[in-house]
Amino acid sequence: MFNLVSLDGFFAGEDGNIDWHVVDDEFNKAAVAMIKPFDTILFGRVTYQLFESYWPGAAKDPAISKEDRIIANKINKMTKVVFSKTLKKITWEHSKLVTGDLRKEVAKLKEQDGRDIIIYGSGTIVQQLTNLGLIDEYQLMVNPVILGKGKPLFKVMKDKLNLKLFKTKTFVSGNVLLSYKLS
Repeated sequence: MFNLVSLDGFFAGEDGNIDWHVVDDEFNKAAVAMIKPFDTILFGRVTYQLFESYWPGAAKDPAISKEDRIIANKINKMTKVVFSKTLKKITWEHSKLVTGDLRKEVAKLKEQDGRDIIIYGSGTIVQQLTNLGLIDEYQLMVNPVILGKGKPLFKVMKDKLNLKLFKTKTFVSGNVLLSYKLS
């Protein structure tokens, strides 16, 4: 799981806005390296629609950074599994709409051969999968901002979850990447 969060633990503003995310060249270069081990992305509806509105066209957009074009090409080729009870169809290449049981579907995906699976954003899915014990690693990019209010990443937790910090990276922007595994 990878998510950008504010210092006070919000992954989005109250209205879902993410314009406070600190994204710069250093972040983009790190993002290229971070996406390499993955071949599947899990999405909730909102994040899927946000990604779908940007990444398919980004691969051919000469106005965006080289790193974003690399990421766009990678994401466009990856398997995208979208969990939604409201979407009727999806059109982005290599995407699959799943309306069934989240636990069963993710457990099946984890059993399959292939590379690692990542979740970007998708706070509701992250909370559900955390409560189901189906996330093995948490990567949190803490942005140097305090929102005061917004959508908390871990609002509805079933139980306390102990994690072990195994890697950190500090960025010039003030972002700090914290990588945790289950302890």
